[in-house]
Amino acid sequence: MGIRGLRWYIVGLIFAITCINYIDRSSIGLLVTDFGGRLGITRELYGNVGTVLLCAYTISQALSGRLYDRFGARIGFSVSVIIWCVAAMAHGLIRGYMSFAVCSFFLGLGEAGNWPGAAKVIAEWFPQHERATGMAVFNAGASMGGVLAPLLVARWLDPAIGWRNTFFLVGCLGFFWLAAWLIIYRPVDRHPRLTTEERELIEPGHTSSTYLPAPPTSQLLRLRQTWGILIARFLVDPVWWLYVLWLPTYLKDARHLDIKAIGASAWVPYLAAAVGALFGGWLAGHLIRARFSVNGARVITISLAACMMPFGVFAGHAATTAGALTCIAVVLFGFQMWISNVQTLPSDFFPTNAVGTVAGLGGMAAGIASIIFIHYTAPMVERFGYNFVLTVASAVPPVAAILLFLVAGRIQQLELDSSTRPE
Repeated sequence: MGIRGLRWYIVGLIFAITCINYIDRSSIGLLVTDFGGRLGITRELYGNVGTVLLCAYTISQALSGRLYDRFGARIGFSVSVIIWCVAAMAHGLIRGYMSFAVCSFFLGLGEAGNWPGAAKVIAEWFPQHERATGMAVFNAGASMGGVLAPLLVARWLDPAIGWRNTFFLVGCLGFFWLAAWLIIYRPVDRHPRLTTEERELIEPGHTSSTYLPAPPTSQLLRLRQTWGILIARFLVDPVWWLYVLWLPTYLKDARHLDIKAIGASAWVPYLAAAVGALFGGWLAGHLIRARFSVNGARVITISLAACMMPFGVFAGHAATTAGALTCIAVVLFGFQMWISNVQTLPSDFFPTNAVGTVAGLGGMAAGIASIIFIHYTAPMVERFGYNFVLTVASAVPPVAAILLFLVAGRIQQLELDSSTRPE
């Protein structure tokens, strides 16, 4: 017997694992405010750990994209989740900087697969007019993880059971998800519970090459559409990583909050981000249903989001912590609007058999830029202060939007075959 609306159950699973992904990731920035001083982890050393995590994340993005395109999302997610959950649990055993860096390396190596995997699942399971909504639900999982982590980790678990046990507990969450994933998930073309009506809704959005082997990466890199996505991810993703890795430290250093106060307040911008993800997906889908072209819907939504992210410049000058968090909330609302649509571009441009690869390349570009930016964040803070860093991060998104539209051109589906040449 079929399950009506099965695609929404599938994206619900993707939402859940993305939420867990961000709880595990956010735990590092939150708990280092507790154990950092006791283990000799200075601000500079913590910056180095962030760089190590991002290096692994960047390496894994391209590898994971190919893994998902070659072996499918069922195997791909299994591999990714096992690696990052073991690494998250291992953080409870760290003794100093080196063990901290090693555990964070493997955390980044595993967590990176979540993004190309989610992009591939949504491209496979959703018709084009619903893909931004699917991406929004999945990205809302990242934001919801950011909402839950300060409350769960800093507010409740760390004071109750200590930071080591907290790492172990949050690291276990992914294994419960993995059991549900292996029971429920199958590809569209082989799922026994997919109804005929839903199959007929999904499959018209797939090209004839959807279930063929992935095209060579070299072919994809000859296309302007690929480079438009890479440029957009390279320029804007560091904004998100800045707040993920440095918001707790900023609240401690610049706003003088302790870990309990951080736990009570740091979730607010991530709640705004979750709403932004859903709004960005809804807006693009609404415009497409209102007979806007896919190109028009993406351009409007991405442009609006790019105009919101410069609000970060006001955060550093806010007189109160509440004012600073409000400005940061606007930034993260805009970022999630942006990324929900930019991460949909691989499926807007390419058939499903190329989506994982292009999404992985985009993630790799994002990781390279984030490594550079995060590596120099601590020195910039030491020399110029947090206001300078927030201003730099605020200036980039509008420029990135303009370059995306100029380089990628009109957003429409491409046919990839042996005759494909760069434009």
